[in-house]
Amino acid sequence: MVDMLLQASLVLLILSIAGCMYRLLKGPSVSDRIAALDTIGILLLSMIAVFGMLQGTTVYFDIILVIGIVSFIGTTAFARYIERGAVMEDE
Repeated sequence: MVDMLLQASLVLLILSIAGCMYRLLKGPSVSDRIAALDTIGILLLSMIAVFGMLQGTTVYFDIILVIGIVSFIGTTAFARYIERGAVMEDE
């Protein structure tokens, strides 16, 4: 029963990523695209966690941590680029 629910949640997460991909490609503004990219990162983390539960292992926790850090840094860099026009400032 639990395996069926986890598989159903994987299907729903895949559909959610497909919806975010549409927003990423067709977004009317850059901020919409950044929000979609951040959401895809979070959904990817969720998919890996659910897959790890299906497999019954904790090996995927390191992958989740790395993807979470990279997603956060990417979102922060994009937000800084929108705000200031550059990611790093020259002094």
